[in-house]
Amino acid sequence: MPLKRVVIVPGNGAGDVVHCNWYGWAHKQINKIPGLSSHLKNMPDPGYFSRPWEWEKIRANVKHIVQFGSTDDPFLPWEEQQEVADGLKAELHKYTDRGHFQNTHFPELINAVQKLTKAE
Repeated sequence: MPLKRVVIVPGNGAGDVVHCNWYGWAHKQINKIPGLSSHLKNMPDPGYFSRPWEWEKIRANVKHIVQFGSTDDPFLPWEEQQEVADGLKAELHKYTDRGHFQNTHFPELINAVQKLTKAE
């Protein structure tokens, strides 16, 4: 079954994500890809960091998990990012110079989505 929907899960868990950093930009770019629709909404804090992870339940909700992380993130230690990637069995894109990804554009995400549409 071809990839039809992309859900962007904001890492911050709250706030006006459409106007925050690259989220709104990526949403618009994904909606330009023929046959795809992007869903982006403000998410409540899921509380993942306040209880044990339930990796299987999280993975059961999606077909693909792509995670982006940077070793120089000032808020999330790399070890924690790696633990999440391992638990989710995510396709991890590891960077050394992106910090907390607080930029306004994120072309690597669009490339990853386009790659998934071709892999289906």
